[in-house]
Amino acid sequence: MIIKIDILLAEKNKNGLNIKDNKFGQLMHLYSLAMREVERKVNLINEDYREIYEHDLINHVICRVKTPQSVIKKMKRKNYELTYKNLIENIHDIAGVRIICPFKANVFEVVDIIREFENCKIIREKDYITNPKKTGYSSYHMIVEVPVELDGTQLYTKVEIQIRTMAMDFWATLEHEIKYKSNGKISEKVSKELVTYAKIINKIDNRLMKMRNKRFKGKVKLIDNKN
Repeated sequence: MIIKIDILLAEKNKNGLNIKDNKFGQLMHLYSLAMREVERKVNLINEDYREIYEHDLINHVICRVKTPQSVIKKMKRKNYELTYKNLIENIHDIAGVRIICPFKANVFEVVDIIREFENCKIIREKDYITNPKKTGYSSYHMIVEVPVELDGTQLYTKVEIQIRTMAMDFWATLEHEIKYKSNGKISEKVSKELVTYAKIINKIDNRLMKMRNKRFKGKVKLIDNKN
């Protein structure tokens, strides 16, 4: 039998985490189902958009569920006691969906559509496109809860959604690779270079969006970003 509802009610479950326990595996399966539900909805969006406008709103979608070891590592880093309660309440990115769009305008179109998803609860939004991080990182983040049907019960489960352009994803992927190869430590010079490249990429994104707006004027929603 799949996970019982009382395992998910955080206030009723204060048991310590054990990644080898069947309960932990069942919980990760629940996050996987929620992730796949978001992916299904997103793919339907793109199919409908392609039918109407004859081009893609979304270039591709990447999905992942954190490994048990990664979940535990994050909880320790955040100084959370290793309980199911803390995992469910405080770790929001166990299930992740990354949506890569051709143009910056597409990102905000996708955000608006996700807000209208049936039975989808928006928990948190962070716009790192309008206001990039100091590192240069740009993306739109959403934490949502989507219903998953298990044993006749609807369970709302969190999924982190990241929406960005292909150019933003290019920068973020290389920045992550550079930091990973350096064990998370990079020099001030390299940090400044990365910020410079992020600004260049942002300018390219904006110029490409202007080209897109001219081509599709009167056919699609136009967004004129000033960043």
